[in-house]
Amino acid sequence: MKTLRPTLAPATGGAAAPGRPPLRFPVAAVLAGRLDDAAVVDIAVRLAAARGAPLLLIAVMPPLPPRLAPRPDGVAGRAVLGRALPRLARAGIAYRPAVYHRPGERNGRLCEAMGLLDVAVAHGSSLLAASSSGPVGLDACTVMQAAAIRGGPFVHAASPVPWAPLAAPCSPA
Repeated sequence: MKTLRPTLAPATGGAAAPGRPPLRFPVAAVLAGRLDDAAVVDIAVRLAAARGAPLLLIAVMPPLPPRLAPRPDGVAGRAVLGRALPRLARAGIAYRPAVYHRPGERNGRLCEAMGLLDVAVAHGSSLLAASSSGPVGLDACTVMQAAAIRGGPFVHAASPVPWAPLAAPCSPA
């Protein structure tokens, strides 16, 4: 699972090889190391379970230093993906890690969202879940606009997690 090309690519022509179950398109979840990742994973798990498909967990990382290859099994990538793994284990859904490194130069928000969509499509995903509030240039609204220009994949928006203050015990007066 350390290649850029998917091992779970859909069968050509919609038919599977004789004696094998049909392969499914993975559902992608964009994880950026934020609180909203929990909502994104929940939506992606529901979509994947309904389709009987695996998950593609895309970790959004800072710009990559020159001459280094992206690695989904790197320490930083595992830290971002680690919060999603207990939810996937409970649901019993297979997953595949991927990494999207944000570009070093700013070419605009749609260009950044197109890069994210390129990663999802390279892994065979036709459905993507993203947070509606996070990170700038990769929020669900921007990714939806880029997907409309590009012609896919479909994008589902995850609502942000409502903030609640920590409950502190009242001191006796």
